[in-house]
Amino acid sequence: MIRELQKADINKVTNIWLDTNVVTHSFISKQYWQNNFELVKELLLQATVYVYEQNQEIQGFIGLNDEYIEGIFVSNEMQSHGIGKALLNYAKNKRNKLFLNVYQKEYTCNRLLSKRRI
Repeated sequence: MIRELQKADINKVTNIWLDTNVVTHSFISKQYWQNNFELVKELLLQATVYVYEQNQEIQGFIGLNDEYIEGIFVSNEMQSHGIGKALLNYAKNKRNKLFLNVYQKEYTCNRLLSKRRI
């Protein structure tokens, strides 16, 4: 099920954000992500965020700023299970068009997005 972020979700969502960034962006210092953890918590509560929940457990989320995808994150253990695809499709149904920026070194994300023609 995909639904809007609720305040009670924020710890789980920011932990997914941190864990995913540390693994995916190994070319950026882990300390960078840790230093921005509290700020991201605040920003997520002010943003348009949709979470993917399965068996009452949040497995991923997507953040939007109008038509811009601020980020899409799936817990490390649930990647390659169609959650990113489901979140992207959900966002596409909510907006007329979408765009985003991706680090060139993000192979998995680039592959997912090229398949979805974002």
